[in-house]
Amino acid sequence: MAINMLRLDMRAPDFSPASKQELYAAALDMAEYCDEHGFDSVVLSEHHGTDDGYLPAPLAFAGCVLGRTRKIRVGVAALLLPLHDPIRVAEDLAVLDLASGGRVGITAGLGYRPEEYAMFGKDWAGRGKLFDECLEALQKAWSGEPFEWQGRTIRLSPTPGTQPHPPVFVGGMGKNAARRAARFGLPFQPGANHPEAFELYKQLCEEKGIAPIILGPGKAELMVVSEDPDRSWAEVGKHLLHDAMAYASWQPASQRSAVHSDATTVEELRAEGQYAIRTPEECVEMAKAGGALTPFILYPLCGGTPPEEGWKSLKLFAEQVMPNL
Repeated sequence: MAINMLRLDMRAPDFSPASKQELYAAALDMAEYCDEHGFDSVVLSEHHGTDDGYLPAPLAFAGCVLGRTRKIRVGVAALLLPLHDPIRVAEDLAVLDLASGGRVGITAGLGYRPEEYAMFGKDWAGRGKLFDECLEALQKAWSGEPFEWQGRTIRLSPTPGTQPHPPVFVGGMGKNAARRAARFGLPFQPGANHPEAFELYKQLCEEKGIAPIILGPGKAELMVVSEDPDRSWAEVGKHLLHDAMAYASWQPASQRSAVHSDATTVEELRAEGQYAIRTPEECVEMAKAGGALTPFILYPLCGGTPPEEGWKSLKLFAEQVMPNL
């Protein structure tokens, strides 16, 4: 069995031949196509104040995607929770949950860019405490019962249809994230392999008498599908490299997240393997070799890739790979 995901972050660097409007229109069309062809999920992300227009309003865009689809799940991984008013997030997710029939969820993330905290007037040094306060506020709000928060009484209405609340995973890189997930009784979605954090999370969950749930982390490829990978690397390699180098420029030396590359050329990026252009046949073989729950993360608009190139990739996967999984 494979898990088939469409990843959208809406980067649009200046060298992209497609306008931002064209990329957003294509993204919604692609989400609808994936819904019709049996994909499992659309995954959105969040960053702020970037040079390339990275998606800054993932819940708003999630509503657009949910409105264009009927079955596919939509997740935000990650929603940078400390940058938001958690009561507003609780309300937005409750409405999205009700309107979509329970197809929306989030991975709550702490973030790793101090400039984003500065942009929203948030205390970078106190981000861990703020994250905890936001998670607590979400859970209390979704109960529907009145509670006191920051000196005022809060009562959420309506509450979500999904009980006790829409899926919320706690993202993070290490032991602090594992402790946080266990403390709030939430699933853990680490950004990278960290065996000690996994074991700590399992131990703390067992002590609380709750079932530990870990999503990922996996080292899944960010994938483009092509019948001629050499041609596709020549066409879209610079877009994949832009994505990789932008992430690398944001991350300190100690940061190793789900998306990290040291490449500075298309050739180096191709050799690394995290950004991959695969033939349909290679995808089928990967699924056979990978066993249950092989993840395929399709990235058709990566780095402002022209929509016509993205459509080639998406349709090849839907028409020549998925029937053979």
